[in-house]
Amino acid sequence: MGFNSVRFPYSDQMVLENPIIDPEFISANLDLLDDCDLQHDSDRKNSIEGPRALDVFTACVKAMTDAGLMVIVNDHITNAAWCDGFNLCDSSWKNDHLLGFCKIRQTTESWIENWKTIMKPFVDNPLVVGADLRNEPRGIWGTFPWENWAAAAEKASEALLKMQPDWLMFVEGTSSANDCSGVKRRPVKLSIPGRVVYSSHVYSWSGWGTLPSVPYKERPYPSFRADMVRKWGFLVDRDEAPVWVGEFGNPGHAGKGDHHYWNGLMRYLSETDADWGYWALNPRKPGTFDEETYGLLQDDWTTPKDDYRLRDLQRLMMPRS
Repeated sequence: MGFNSVRFPYSDQMVLENPIIDPEFISANLDLLDDCDLQHDSDRKNSIEGPRALDVFTACVKAMTDAGLMVIVNDHITNAAWCDGFNLCDSSWKNDHLLGFCKIRQTTESWIENWKTIMKPFVDNPLVVGADLRNEPRGIWGTFPWENWAAAAEKASEALLKMQPDWLMFVEGTSSANDCSGVKRRPVKLSIPGRVVYSSHVYSWSGWGTLPSVPYKERPYPSFRADMVRKWGFLVDRDEAPVWVGEFGNPGHAGKGDHHYWNGLMRYLSETDADWGYWALNPRKPGTFDEETYGLLQDDWTTPKDDYRLRDLQRLMMPRS
């Protein structure tokens, strides 16, 4: 398919609870099942019902890097789920200000401890290249200042760089990773230079934060391009910092508006020196196992969906003349 890296997400709940994974979900790395009592033989001593989630996570990362893929670990959500939706408990790296409303209570300090736990096995793995510190930080309109997030990102980054100074620290924009313009006022500064990568997410429904608020699937290209430059492209144009468009995607059977957005983004990415990652690879959503219409693999997890998306992405991967 041509990809060289994987953004691999985890939830803070997974780190804290480290649940047993049912062996029926293990189809590779079968050594994880060596100590499992698959036959429920009560006479076996020291047997377990299945491997722990953190062991499975670590094994998956090792398998990817053994195959030559780079891995960016991502703190995706606090409460384990496919998507956080409108749950304020998952809207940022911490939720202790919500006064006990959340199932998983998280402070900045506990968020950083979870990061240290998840990254410890990868300190000596050179293909684990960094940490995407938090997925799509956001708040109710006007209540989530970039400055607060930048300070928290610095604190987490410094803790992780003490473990491995070569790691890159991916800092997403606010407003669900749409907007990195706060960097103009307050850049993220670390003790080791050259470790910050800013990250933006761009979808067809994105485009809020300007008046009038028009989603990208309805914007003419000049307006779309201007918004890309305003929100994150300026960092690349001015050679201030690298940018990774860490999420974008489209359904395999897209409507007119989705195609319009997609073509605009493909055009802009071909014109600028930003790196990117597509959402998503997997054919099914976790939990409900509904079809992931943005996924690039069929249900066998091997056969690509050979449609316009993969063809366009492979063109983007080609060296520029």
